[in-house]
Amino acid sequence: MAENKTVLTQERYDALMAELEKLRTVGRDDIAEKLRVARSYGDLSENAEYNETMDEQAKMESQIAELEAELRNVEIIATDDMATDVVAIGVIVKVKDLVYGDIETFQMLGTGGLEDGILSDASPLGKALLGKRVGETVEFYSPTGNGKILRYEVLDISH
Repeated sequence: MAENKTVLTQERYDALMAELEKLRTVGRDDIAEKLRVARSYGDLSENAEYNETMDEQAKMESQIAELEAELRNVEIIATDDMATDVVAIGVIVKVKDLVYGDIETFQMLGTGGLEDGILSDASPLGKALLGKRVGETVEFYSPTGNGKILRYEVLDISH
């Protein structure tokens, strides 16, 4: 089965690589030091600091694994010469929530979810926006919005 590519800009790729490197180095070093200190407190079976640090280590290692998996199959796109007449992967899209009036700006990328101004092309809003032009509206079902149908208008498309 072919794995889906993660579509990123060079800037986003560099930021994720820097985050991964920090976790691999500074993060792991910090955990090792915390474990060393916790071990010095004696009996590990009743050592709350040790148990908390082990949980923290497991979470960090999970985060490292997720980043490695995401970065394993990356396609980097150039945004400089990208067309901005329709919403496509790589563009920056400004939208208005027609129910609440909120205006938000996202970069459409092939990554999971909605975070840090990144909108996945696989998310409900991302799917609805693909191919739309400035002035068009989209409606989509929001699984996180209490099952509501949400409406957005495309205000601007840029790169």
